[in-house]
Amino acid sequence: MPQEQRNKPFTIPKHLIYSAWKEVRENRGSAGIDKVSIKEYGETLGTNLYKLWNRMSSGSYFPPPVKLVEIPKKGGGKRPLGIPTVEDRIAQSAVVLCITERLDREFHENSYAYRPKRSAHDAITVARQRCWRYDWVLDMDISKFFDTIDQDKLMMAVKRHIKERWILLYIERWLKVPYETVQGERIERKMGVPQGSIIGPVLANLYLHYVFDKWMSIHYSHIPFERYADDTICHCRTKAEAEEMQIVIKNRLSLCKLKLNEEKTKIVYCKDSGRRGEHENVSFDFLGYTFQPRATRNSKTKVNFTGFLPAISQKSKKHIHETIRGWSLKSMKKMPELAIQMEASARGWINYYGKFYKSKMEKVLQALNHAIARWARRRYKRFKGSIKRAWLWVIKCYKENPKLFYHWSKGVTPYYFKLKLVKIRRAE
Repeated sequence: MPQEQRNKPFTIPKHLIYSAWKEVRENRGSAGIDKVSIKEYGETLGTNLYKLWNRMSSGSYFPPPVKLVEIPKKGGGKRPLGIPTVEDRIAQSAVVLCITERLDREFHENSYAYRPKRSAHDAITVARQRCWRYDWVLDMDISKFFDTIDQDKLMMAVKRHIKERWILLYIERWLKVPYETVQGERIERKMGVPQGSIIGPVLANLYLHYVFDKWMSIHYSHIPFERYADDTICHCRTKAEAEEMQIVIKNRLSLCKLKLNEEKTKIVYCKDSGRRGEHENVSFDFLGYTFQPRATRNSKTKVNFTGFLPAISQKSKKHIHETIRGWSLKSMKKMPELAIQMEASARGWINYYGKFYKSKMEKVLQALNHAIARWARRRYKRFKGSIKRAWLWVIKCYKENPKLFYHWSKGVTPYYFKLKLVKIRRAE
């Protein structure tokens, strides 16, 4: 053991702190209450990391308050988001690097969020397959989940798997650290984990592992489910079974000081060509997709039928349109500048929403081509305010250089017909 570590109560490898710094730098993010950015922190990196390691090893590191901001939700309203300082994110990342692998071995196979080599697409794929086999779905929503986690029960779960005293010490401190608003007001916290923190998702996942996943595997192993953080759906064979599950899950959550949001929780009938019954709910949203009856075709027999399938949700569509409308494109002088501006968003949308029922996503992303046409109408005098001429010019540009825009290269190509132009004028 190096001499400088011998007098420390905790043994924390220096390389762990450096690895945590690299994680934080790669994930980027804004400054916390100290207003120190990642770039500024890195200007004296060696000194900063040594001081952090020294304080954490001696047990004298106390997390600063978390900057509280509010971000808009896709469905409307605001979501509180906590932004720790860059240094605190490094400290949290060091703990996450230590505990992620060991906790992941304990987690349920139907849990998908915040886990290595698992994704939202994996959860959607399994949900789609199970909706074919099970007639009913219980679509659940936990009210203010991250803000209402019982910290004492959470620490009991943490201590089942984590024995290092320094990790337990700092997790307890992170749970108690207050919020600080932009006006400088301190908000004490006695429950929940901060949304926006690095450690929060791992802890929240562990909490629901015991509250829901493990409980389901013991008492209701015949009910398959997919859980992504607190977004959960259960598959049932009958409506009565779904109604029973809603009651028992509500009671279970209540025992663990969580509350089922009954306005957003619903029972859904997976209606398709083979299931022609009637029910008030025949659709549900899951991870940005809407599952509902949709026209499709058997790839082998080429027979058309109705399947219960996922496609981009209405909330996701609205979010995309609002994002595009919020872009400031007036300063762009050339189309290649537009291509650069749009690429990151287009790439993300196509990669995520193009996984299932791609045609629906392509129609939504025509909004990108609408934005290009509107830009051209304002930018070039020869169009004299004519959206039709601007639109036809965009089509010409596509034919000359079909890979100029990322979404063009992925099949979201501009096309023109009168009905579409009427919709554009109305939207403006």
